Amino acid sequence: MASFTEIKTYLVERFGDEIIVKADEKALQPSLTVPAAQIAEVCQFLHQDERLFFDFLACLTGIDNGPATDTMEVIYNLTSMPFEHNLTLKVALPRSSPNQQLPRIPSVSHVWRTADWHERETFDLVGIWFENHPDLRRIFLPADWQGHPLRKDYEQQETYHGIQVKY
Repeated sequence: MASFTEIKTYLVERFGDEIIVKADEKALQPSLTVPAAQIAEVCQFLHQDERLFFDFLACLTGIDNGPATDTMEVIYNLTSMPFEHNLTLKVALPRSSPNQQLPRIPSVSHVWRTADWHERETFDLVGIWFENHPDLRRIFLPADWQGHPLRKDYEQQETYHGIQVKY
């Protein structure tokens, strides 16, 4: 079983010091923050490296930190079933762009099939776009729903196809 420090060392050996933006080792659930552009490559390494073998993406979720910080996060909870170790990865994203496009991050659905559903949920509810996702469309809300309900600035529409949805 690899310790958090060993896992961090393996990542630095493979990708260099810049891959670890922040390491929170003292938290109840230690985490590593990595750059958005490298998340798919980092996840592929964590899955394939024989010392680590993170074979299970337990959870992927998005968080809107609000307009004041102007950031969003994607959190990845990874588990290696045979080695019984866990790792939390975090990616910080700018909340909005000048042309108001959704924040973008590479998909990891090619690494873990379950990411397909997790990424669709995060896209649907939080409004984060997963690049190269094989089928990125809403999973809970209708395709023509306006906005993303878990964003801090979400404004619920009054009606949907003539049905009152705001009370």
